[in-house]
Amino acid sequence: MSIIYVLIPIAILLVLLAIGIFFWAVKSNQFEDLERQGYNILFDDDVDKNAQSKVSKTEKK
Repeated sequence: MSIIYVLIPIAILLVLLAIGIFFWAVKSNQFEDLERQGYNILFDDDVDKNAQSKVSKTEKK
């Protein structure tokens, strides 16, 4: 029964820590753009790589 006197304060501290991290994330705009990362998988990066390789070839000449 005495372990409950240790576990309750630890649980309260963990909850307060989680709430603090959540409010920090909201304040620092971590949840601002949730859809962009989902759309990134739909677009190919090959276009950018091809454009960069053409630029590097022209720079070498």
